Amino acid sequence: MPESSVADIKTVTAVMDRGVDMEKAGQLIFERQGSGFPLVLVHGYLAGAGIWREQFEFFRDRFDVLAPNLPGFGDSAHLTAPDTIPEFAEQVLDGLQEQGVERFHLLGHSMGGMIVQSMAARAPQRIASLVCYGTGPVGALPDRFETIETSRRRLETDGMEKTVRRIAATWFLDGDASGGYEECVDLGLKASMQAALASLSAWETWDGRPDLSAIAADTLVVWGDRDRSYGWPQPEALWRGIANSSLAVVPGCAHNVHMEKSSLFNTIIGDFLPTTP
Repeated sequence: MPESSVADIKTVTAVMDRGVDMEKAGQLIFERQGSGFPLVLVHGYLAGAGIWREQFEFFRDRFDVLAPNLPGFGDSAHLTAPDTIPEFAEQVLDGLQEQGVERFHLLGHSMGGMIVQSMAARAPQRIASLVCYGTGPVGALPDRFETIETSRRRLETDGMEKTVRRIAATWFLDGDASGGYEECVDLGLKASMQAALASLSAWETWDGRPDLSAIAADTLVVWGDRDRSYGWPQPEALWRGIANSSLAVVPGCAHNVHMEKSSLFNTIIGDFLPTTP
């Protein structure tokens, strides 16, 4: 059997296993709850829409909350992930149009924060307010707990499960003893190896600093002061580089502030976002 036929069969099988409508097999899978003005939540590396569980519960009474599973991750794991941040951004923008969403508030975490910066620079008329959370404008991540090349090598040698467990532990102040750790591991294990590797390549080639001046939306930068993925120079560069920006530093948190101090995180975001922009 030709290799292309084998690949097609594997894709169809993956789609069926996830209960995805075959007519929508090529589209991003969104989680959507609530009503009101749209609020879009974009997850980061080795995650999925399910990472926003507590944010859905908090915001669905005042917003139409949508969270895409990025290609290759979560319930979109059957899709091939691009290897550039702008391509991720275009897929999310296109997916929102398929959802009938034209203008929206936008929040992105980690790699998702890179993606939302690219979205805001490319489609400023569609973004009412922007939240860049646990992220920065440079993909090479000079202050990350390990280099991108180390992550790539360990992915290839250790495999997905060991890598997911190791990286997810860095997202919490208490490591693998954190209450949200196993939830992150479960989401991370849905990702494809292709997406895990392609995303690392996307970071390496991305520099969003030239686009910061094109971001017109009121912007909130959120950062946990014990973040091991993005050191202070990264959120500082966003705060100083985006014209209409404010900064919230959350003490005693690592990378996943929205899980470590969910009530405080939700309050900060809710205070920033107008319900009727």
